Amino acid sequence: MEPKEVSPYTRTLDCVHCGLCLQACPTYNVLGLETDSPRGRIYFMRMLAEGRIADPEAVRPHLDRCLDCRACETACPSGVRYGEILESVRSSMARQRPPRGFAAWLRRTLLTRLVAHQGRLRFAFALGRLAEVVGVRWLAGAAGILPRHMAVLLPPIPPARERRPLHGTWPARGRERGRVAFFTGCVMEQMFGRIHRATIEVLTANGFTVDVPRAQACCGALLVHDGQAQEAEPLARRNLAAFRDHAVVVNNSAGCGCALKEYGHLLGSAEARDFAARCRDVSEFLHEQGLVATPRPFPHKVAYDDPCHLCHGQGVRKPPRALLGQVPGLTHVPHHDPESCCGSAGIYNLVQPELAWQIGTTKAKALVASGAEAVATGNPGCMLQIRAHLRALGSPMRVVHPVELLVP
Repeated sequence: MEPKEVSPYTRTLDCVHCGLCLQACPTYNVLGLETDSPRGRIYFMRMLAEGRIADPEAVRPHLDRCLDCRACETACPSGVRYGEILESVRSSMARQRPPRGFAAWLRRTLLTRLVAHQGRLRFAFALGRLAEVVGVRWLAGAAGILPRHMAVLLPPIPPARERRPLHGTWPARGRERGRVAFFTGCVMEQMFGRIHRATIEVLTANGFTVDVPRAQACCGALLVHDGQAQEAEPLARRNLAAFRDHAVVVNNSAGCGCALKEYGHLLGSAEARDFAARCRDVSEFLHEQGLVATPRPFPHKVAYDDPCHLCHGQGVRKPPRALLGQVPGLTHVPHHDPESCCGSAGIYNLVQPELAWQIGTTKAKALVASGAEAVATGNPGCMLQIRAHLRALGSPMRVVHPVELLVP
């Protein structure tokens, strides 16, 4: 018998209003408003469920300003599953009262009609690359058609060889220690193909055969964060089918990994919970199995910054640091509050640019103050956000994925 799903309203009752979440919340730290804190939002969501708010639209801006970074879950002594509550309420509101306006329509359309379809997304990136080559992007920026915050955040689209889809099997080098499947995602595939190839190189060098199923789909994380959980469910089912025969599913994107591990909540089935239990971040997996191939030397000072959906969402903190400690010549330097959000949060830095910019600037200043020469973080959105803010401060600090430093 399937366990009964606990309602979002019942989960709000776990909150004891202690306020320990306040200082962990990025929006509360910037705005200083109880209404833009986890505790305040839980009050709002409870009042919505009880029918005590006459106009739900008055609450939507406060819920939309939440980054869903889960830092409040780490700080909470009562184990409130804030992320599940927020995403369920956002989804319910989106069904009952869809956000109005052209911007909301465009966001929904892009997420459901483009990002969720890998073939269309690949075609869009190919067009985007062509536009860059012929100078259309520069003209759009100069004419003000491309908003400044988007122009700063989005780096040049990689060439076609880096964006080529990875399908098939890569055999282990040397003695085979096991076999894993690799989840490639959507935006990660198009913007960070080099990291995918580095991931496969590291896994095979450490004795693992890597399968990349062609039938896999987008994880659906961006849809869930946007309140479109129903649209994410078919994608989740496709992934369950694509990885049904694999004992371990490895990914290298904290946001995707967190979404995959929460398929049990999204779909509410035993099969989804079993799939979630088989998912591993690449750092988590390599730390569990141990490295047998020595990474190439990297004689630089490196600050590690925790992606929110890896440390708060998945509870993975030690593995990336332990692996970086095995890189010859690398010196790990700490920085202030590595678990604070950088302001990326999926597409948050595009839809809430002013708040995201303030949060990102705070993060970049902390990294610069550490004296590091490079920052390592395991999420594509974090990499783009941190890179943009470091450049805005005039810092030459490199931004890398931890797996790139583990290549032998």
